Amino acid sequence: MKFPKDFFFGAASASYQVEGAWNEDGKGVTNWDVFSKIPGKTFEGTNGDVAIDHYHRYKEDIKLMAEMGLDSYRFSISWARIIPDGRGEVNEKGIEFYNNLIDECLKYGIVPFATLYHWDMPQILEEEGGWLNKNTIDAFVKYAKVCFEAFGDRIKHWITFNETIVFCGHGYLEGSHPPGIKNDPKKYFMATHNVVTAHARSVETYKKLRQFGEIGITHVFSPAFPVDNKEENVFAAYHANQYEIAWYYDPVLKGTYPEYVVKQLKEQGIVPDWTDEELAVIKSAAPKNDFIGLNYYQPRRVIKNNDVGESSKQTRDGAPGSASFDGVYRTVTMPDKNYTKWGWEIAPDAFLEGVRLLKSDYGDIKLYVTENGLGDADPIIEGEDVDVARIKFIETHLKAIKKAISEGINLKGYYAWSAIDLLSWLNGYKKQYGFIYVDQKDNLKRKKKLSFYWYKKIIEERGENI
Repeated sequence: MKFPKDFFFGAASASYQVEGAWNEDGKGVTNWDVFSKIPGKTFEGTNGDVAIDHYHRYKEDIKLMAEMGLDSYRFSISWARIIPDGRGEVNEKGIEFYNNLIDECLKYGIVPFATLYHWDMPQILEEEGGWLNKNTIDAFVKYAKVCFEAFGDRIKHWITFNETIVFCGHGYLEGSHPPGIKNDPKKYFMATHNVVTAHARSVETYKKLRQFGEIGITHVFSPAFPVDNKEENVFAAYHANQYEIAWYYDPVLKGTYPEYVVKQLKEQGIVPDWTDEELAVIKSAAPKNDFIGLNYYQPRRVIKNNDVGESSKQTRDGAPGSASFDGVYRTVTMPDKNYTKWGWEIAPDAFLEGVRLLKSDYGDIKLYVTENGLGDADPIIEGEDVDVARIKFIETHLKAIKKAISEGINLKGYYAWSAIDLLSWLNGYKKQYGFIYVDQKDNLKRKKKLSFYWYKKIIEERGENI
């Protein structure tokens, strides 16, 4: 079986992690430009001032992607490059850069797939409250409309937000992302609701423009599974999925928040300050969503947390071993599972089981795997990046996707994270994800990895031999 002709083999990146040029050509300062320079926030003080200089080297990078044979390139647009202060005048130099990037993709037949918000917010808006301030919703919708009107003649695939659970969870519960607030569930749920509202209003705005493309949102997809059949652990998994999947997927696909979560938030007095108008637009926009993007790296194996005092402890880098913010469950490693060097479980079977559950819960919604990949310290052998582990990781996940498609699950694309080695938000260049190596010690020289040639062959064969 080959993958269908309309299935995208792609790869992804994010503006802050690749572009650099942080203060060039009229770009405004972002929250990450500021946060990354606070001592101790990132590994060895790394930041995105230069990153991998994609802003100046995009032609070289797109040419390499074309040589690899990518059907599609998922990239994000920097809000502050388009509207430096978040809500005022449009920066024409920013428009020009993304026009050039889009046209360069199209020159090679690469379909551009754009994300409007991959975590980098204009700093002025952050200082005014960020996603806690409802004015940010208005500012985002304006920014989205500017992008739709400037690029929508050539971009026909739009993602509004990338991983709300991460930038809100890390921003208001863990304190490891802007604005760096710890353990404030009230603010966390308020921020997530404002993002959902901004998404819904942006969907409505896009549909009114009648550009005949598609629009959706990308979420983390880490389905929770109990470690055994004990009632308390089965409940723990249900609770985890309600808070970390249903809270994000239900309002987008069903138009309402999950009752299980809302009831508990009411009991705790931390229900978001939502309005009837906001809830109405969320309900109205739900059937207009064209797809959901899934960022899948690992599942969660959960048990009931019997040590409430552990609820505030978090592991670094997303590995299992932490308790939920409310102390109800905790994630654990299991002796019969396989893990990366960073402790992330390698589980394509859990992905397959997860998308089956998604179809059961939400029907035949179109899905894209918008991120999936292996973060590794790639082995360099005789000057060559021999990333065999990455090849094996992606191959097993593509097998699971092929199986899902054969079962009738509506999966229309796979975007490896990432197209090229890039800056980690918190961890600098400790681990690599790309098909293309970037030598930080040699003027950011690009070099093709073993996986580059492997993925090229997969695309040429449409995955027939996977």
